[in-house]
Amino acid sequence: MTLYFHRCSVSGAALSTISETEGQIAVRERRSRMIRNRLQWLNTMVTEPYYLFHFLTFFSYLPIRVSSSLVFSPHINHRLLRREVQAVLAFLVFTTVKMVREETWEAFFADTLLLGKVFLFVLALFVDYHLALWYMTIFSVIYILTQQPAVEELGTSSTLTPLQLETSLTEGDASRFWLVEFRALYASACARASRIFPELSITYSNKNLSFGIIDLGLFPNVAEKFGISHKGGMDLPTYILFDGNVEVARFPEVDFEAKISHPRITKKLLSRHFELDRRLLDYVNGK
Repeated sequence: MTLYFHRCSVSGAALSTISETEGQIAVRERRSRMIRNRLQWLNTMVTEPYYLFHFLTFFSYLPIRVSSSLVFSPHINHRLLRREVQAVLAFLVFTTVKMVREETWEAFFADTLLLGKVFLFVLALFVDYHLALWYMTIFSVIYILTQQPAVEELGTSSTLTPLQLETSLTEGDASRFWLVEFRALYASACARASRIFPELSITYSNKNLSFGIIDLGLFPNVAEKFGISHKGGMDLPTYILFDGNVEVARFPEVDFEAKISHPRITKKLLSRHFELDRRLLDYVNGK
């Protein structure tokens, strides 16, 4: 009996040690993942012209403001400083709200940069209206010459050509259902939502449901075939669920009454619209 209790205590200690080791490994993996994500974003901020030019433009306000303080009177400098503090506090409040509401970093950065432009333009008006016009010109040039980069990860989805999609739908591919994202990276909404579809594919892809992406920037003629209005990017991205060669559902839905805007694309919205949870349960239950 003593030997039995001794073995139990030893095995219990071993299990405790193993669980602690696994917990430590999980913590280290989370920390390393966070560091990699931070380094990836830092690299993106430095190498992508869209983010780099915005950062340099925002940073340019500091030397301009310092040099202007040598010219303005103390009263004007005090008033400008008060406006700047108010602008920074308001900006922090708005960015905090956006961080809570937005589902992807791309959407958060896009909204944050837009707010930053507004606040910088207002502050520049207090300094000199010529400076405000100069910033407006710079941001217009950035908008014309650069675009927000989309997420490169595909998850378990695959990029398709029109021929590959047609073959998968008509020639009895292994998957019964195909959920296809039609996007064009020149549309800002596609860049904002580019992280959502790969993450959905990781969660919901199985033998009955595959995920595919078609770039309408490369294959613009496909848009007309599937009834997608890609001019101006109003209906992009468009998601269509196929059962074989038959369209089952799409988002945004075809609406003859033109809408100015559609609901913000989120994983929850797409999952509910295409009933992805039910389809995953059907697959698990062998239906």
